[in-house]
Amino acid sequence: MSEAKLRDRVAEMAKSLFDRGLTFGSTGNISIRLDEGWLMTPTGASMGNLDPARISRLDAAGNLVSGDAPTKEAFLHIAMYERRPRAGAVVHLHSTHSVAVSCLEDIDEADVLPPLTAYYAMRVGRLPLVPYFPPGDIDLARAVREMASDHHAMLLANHGPVVAGKSLADAVYATEELEETAKLFLALQGMRTRPLTPEQVAEIRRRFPSDS
Repeated sequence: MSEAKLRDRVAEMAKSLFDRGLTFGSTGNISIRLDEGWLMTPTGASMGNLDPARISRLDAAGNLVSGDAPTKEAFLHIAMYERRPRAGAVVHLHSTHSVAVSCLEDIDEADVLPPLTAYYAMRVGRLPLVPYFPPGDIDLARAVREMASDHHAMLLANHGPVVAGKSLADAVYATEELEETAKLFLALQGMRTRPLTPEQVAEIRRRFPSDS
């Protein structure tokens, strides 16, 4: 796919996320891996009305080549790509239910959400919680980099999810599945639940191995 079409695709998917309330204001960011570098949504831009021509183009060293200045969370994306060579795209949102879960006490920091559905087990899998760091803090990049080799999705404490996928569609679908599972998890608080068993999860992962 040409770079022009990739730019259009980023703007299209970003608008879809914005229109459905999965991101708001100027929050959230998307990136796509190129042969030499990345395309990233610009800093301070609303995902609801991106201009494809102004999407940031970065070289392999992370330097801005063209377009507006990239998201200030570009380091999160680069950290994921460094540890996941097969990832083709990364999505980071401040989606409401996922952020709400990231603020709860007494959640399992090694695996935040239970496998309530087969599609969550398939598209997200284990979801670790990354400790809280202020936005833009280099220690946040280090924490993400440490976990990214083993996890294509993670939840940043008091912040939101960051998810890598082999394509932009895969990253978006996994992020949406994470948000819907977070919504289910919150709706079921105080109720007896029946998540998938470890055997059922293992079977799902055997049938649908992730290569993100």
